[in-house]
Amino acid sequence: MLRTLLLGLVTLAASLVAPAAAAEPVAEPGAATTQNPISSSFSDTYADPAVLRGKDGWWYMYATSDPLHEAPSEFGLMHIARTRDFADWEYLGTVFDEADRPAWTTGSSFYWAPDIRYVDGRYVMYYTVTDTVAEPGPWNFAIGVVTAPTPAGPWTDSGGPVVAPRPTGNGDYFNTIDPALLAAPDGKRYLYFGGFHGGLWVTELDESGLRAVGSPTQVAIGDRYEGSFVVERDGWYYLTASSANCCAGPVTGYSVYAGRSKSPLGPFVDHEGVSLLDSRVGGTQVLAQNGNRWIGVGHHAIVSDVSGQDFIVYHAIDRNDAWLDAPGGVNERPTLIDRLDWIDGWPVARAGAGPSDTPQPAPTTSSSLGIVSDDPAAGEALRAVAGSWDAGTDDDGDAGAVGRLVPADGADDAAVRTEASAPREPRVEADVRVPTGGRVAVEVADSGPSGVSVTVDDAARTLTVEATLGPRTVSDTAPLPSRFDAGEWTSLAVEVRTGRATARLAESRLGDADAVVGVDLPNGLARPRPIQLTVSGGEAQVDNLTVVAAHQPVTERVAEPVPGDEVFAEEFDGDLDTGWSWLRPSSSVTVGEGVLRWPLESVDVVGAANTGPLLLRTPPEGDWMAETKLDLDLGSGTVRNYQQAGMIVRVDDDNLLRLGDVAIWGTRQVEFGKELDENGALRWGAHLGGPVAETMWLRIMHTIDPATGEHRYRSASSRDGVSWRWGATWTLPAHTEPSIGLYAGGGATPATVAAFDWFRLYEVR
Repeated sequence: MLRTLLLGLVTLAASLVAPAAAAEPVAEPGAATTQNPISSSFSDTYADPAVLRGKDGWWYMYATSDPLHEAPSEFGLMHIARTRDFADWEYLGTVFDEADRPAWTTGSSFYWAPDIRYVDGRYVMYYTVTDTVAEPGPWNFAIGVVTAPTPAGPWTDSGGPVVAPRPTGNGDYFNTIDPALLAAPDGKRYLYFGGFHGGLWVTELDESGLRAVGSPTQVAIGDRYEGSFVVERDGWYYLTASSANCCAGPVTGYSVYAGRSKSPLGPFVDHEGVSLLDSRVGGTQVLAQNGNRWIGVGHHAIVSDVSGQDFIVYHAIDRNDAWLDAPGGVNERPTLIDRLDWIDGWPVARAGAGPSDTPQPAPTTSSSLGIVSDDPAAGEALRAVAGSWDAGTDDDGDAGAVGRLVPADGADDAAVRTEASAPREPRVEADVRVPTGGRVAVEVADSGPSGVSVTVDDAARTLTVEATLGPRTVSDTAPLPSRFDAGEWTSLAVEVRTGRATARLAESRLGDADAVVGVDLPNGLARPRPIQLTVSGGEAQVDNLTVVAAHQPVTERVAEPVPGDEVFAEEFDGDLDTGWSWLRPSSSVTVGEGVLRWPLESVDVVGAANTGPLLLRTPPEGDWMAETKLDLDLGSGTVRNYQQAGMIVRVDDDNLLRLGDVAIWGTRQVEFGKELDENGALRWGAHLGGPVAETMWLRIMHTIDPATGEHRYRSASSRDGVSWRWGATWTLPAHTEPSIGLYAGGGATPATVAAFDWFRLYEVR
């Protein structure tokens, strides 16, 4: 992630409306829960998290190079921890020590943003290198890679970069940072990387996964996104990435957005069809701060539990404790986890409620039916119905105890079945090794000739799902990619839910896919029956076997704010209402004929100068919503830093919020920022939204926290005044009396006029 230098060290980089009951599952009594931050038991900061379930059944979580604790704490070179349930954690140590830094990196390099995957029977970690030996000067960012036989190491460096530094030609380097791998059904592996300076890119990797091949393709414009993570779902590739500054302390507005494409190479567009490559940049919001303690929510990974429920794992900043006590200048960014829902084809954290700060249902990580997931042949939960089902040990990998399903002498098949019936809508998952040239099948809802069968066939090189009810059979088959190796562990997941059976074969079970198949079931086929695993053509090995009820997805977003009755309207027809007052008035501003015309000047209200004019008024008591219509042509593509206009909430010149349409280098974005005085230091940070147009509608909704009296302000923008995109929430102290109003400025060249058509205040429904 992009960091800034501060005090000589590198700073390493919910909605205001209560969630509807349907969107907020509640943990049953005695059920496992998590409480953010999930990393607090072993660390004070744990940024840029990456998560993978190892073949040994543990869930491993990795983090960027940072001090692990408040002082005294050494500067760890990427961290490793593990858990069984996402509630109790064990810290394992660092990826590198000072003595074993990769030789092609410098002794002063930082290592950021690990991305962990399972590739060809070994664990592969991609990471950011800030300084390399081969390139002169600092900040010559590159992507490195190490491999290991287990998720805890030991790690072996590849001897050079996966993606080398990319000079800009202007004496510096593009941000070749924040790697994320995708293994796609087309048989190729793709590595996504990049950041604000240079944009997001994707490159194909060679068969080893250790070197880039061919020419990279740009997938998102610069000055907007970093920290990408890509998953495949329902035939779409979703590029999710973080926007804004990761590390601005108590004013960090980091957040996560998404675009999707039918190709891993893009183009990626948001839910309104706006490209992530557009100067007026698109992106569908996935996660943003909601007014509770957590701000700066981003740099994430997406992981599925064994019920099929997705979760987003990310770092955040406690706005009341933004910095490590020492060393100075390092943002304190612990790891959080929240449910990730898919609504109308798009990912969104907690149905739009944002980061949680109360106990939440934990990911499901263990099996029902008495199955010991990481030792599936233990106990009496499963019994052989053909051949033998015995406990074994993984002699070629790190899986430990495994189940061995072996045909009897002279027989071709073996089968094992659960003693108990699975739920009516089950999800079955296992890591499997398929016999070379043989088959492994999972059978669900089996009742004589009827049932659902999913088969991995190494001889035919196919994944097939077949559903039969009496004389009716439906099926779907997908080819296995050339990289599929029957002798290596592969994750097979089978799910029956809402009248459909799906199966997914994947290397890392992180949104990747070797193959995906699915069929709509004949009515009446889904029923609670035992689960059966069958092998043909030799011995199969099974590990991390789980049978649980398939998750019940949340399908409706939490309610978005709606304006109520209008309580004030300024139409700019003539003289301003008497409630307005000017601060640092400008003679160039005119009012009349339904428009306030405000020529942009080289002035600003952020920072120490405080030269910009402001038009302010006292808002109503209680909850309210302010709205304005703004015409502002900032063009596209060209650098016009930082021309802008919009609405402002002001306590004083050093404590304010600002929502505007802004030119940021070559992009045009909606910026909702905050400035505050932190112990004599002015801090500025912002949430970035959009997309924008020449005519924009902007909203700020104000509510009061009933427990603390704190002011909360949430942003929204629209390109048509009908469809609104609600954004982040900032707060101001309870004891203040902020004004609301309008502003414009940021630069006089080229000559540009902001035209406000009206300003209105509403009650909030």
